[in-house]
Amino acid sequence: MALTKTIAIEGIDGSGKSVQFKLLKQALENMGYTVASMEFPVYDSFFGKEVGRFLTAADGVRADEVDAKSMALWFAMDRFKAMQGYKDGETDFLVINRYVLSNAVYQSIRDIDANKEYDTLEFVYNLEYNELGLVKPDLNLFFDVDQSQASKNVLKKGFRSYVGEGKDVYEASNSIQFRAREKYLEYADRCDDIKVVSCMEDGVFLAPEVISEKVLEILKNSSII
Repeated sequence: MALTKTIAIEGIDGSGKSVQFKLLKQALENMGYTVASMEFPVYDSFFGKEVGRFLTAADGVRADEVDAKSMALWFAMDRFKAMQGYKDGETDFLVINRYVLSNAVYQSIRDIDANKEYDTLEFVYNLEYNELGLVKPDLNLFFDVDQSQASKNVLKKGFRSYVGEGKDVYEASNSIQFRAREKYLEYADRCDDIKVVSCMEDGVFLAPEVISEKVLEILKNSSII
C-alpha cells in the first residue's frame, strides 16, 4: 500500500486545471501536509519535446493523426522518465496536473481512433500502471466545464514553450474537446476513483475559490484528508 496519497488533476484544455492544481497544493500545505507536485507533459524533456512536436505538427506529423497506441506511448514515456526519481513516502501527498487518465481520454476520441477494436482505457492503464509501474492515483479529479467556455480560456494562457501564443492541434479542435469532455464523463461513470467537479453554474464559471472548496469536500468524503 502506497504511503503517499496521489491526486491527479484532469480536464479538457482551458478548464482551469492549473489554477486548481496550485490551489489544492496550497490548501493541503495549509493543513500541515507535505506536498510534492508534478505537471505533464514535461516539455523540456526528451519525450516531452517530442510530444510537443506532435501537438504542433512541427515535423509535419500531427498528434491527432498518429495511431492511438503509438501516441499513448510517447505520453507514457514522458511520465515514466520524469518519475524515475520519485520515492513513495517522502511526502504526504503527490498532486499531479494531467496524468494517465488524460492519455486514455485523448487517445480514444480523435477521428483516427473511431474504428479501433480495443479498450483505450484498459490499454493505457495496463501500459502505464502495470508495465511501466507508474503510481496509480488515489483519486482523479475531473474539472467539468462547457467546451465552448473552456476554448476561450485557452487563448488566455499566453506564451508556452512548445506552442508559443497559439493553440496546439488538440486545443484547436472543438470536436476533440467536446468528445474529450464526454469521454471523461463516461470514464467517471465507469471508475470509482474518478470524481467530477462541476465548475460552472448557469453557464458561468464559478470562482476558483468556490471550486477549490468543492474539491476539499470531495477529498473529505473520499477519506483522502
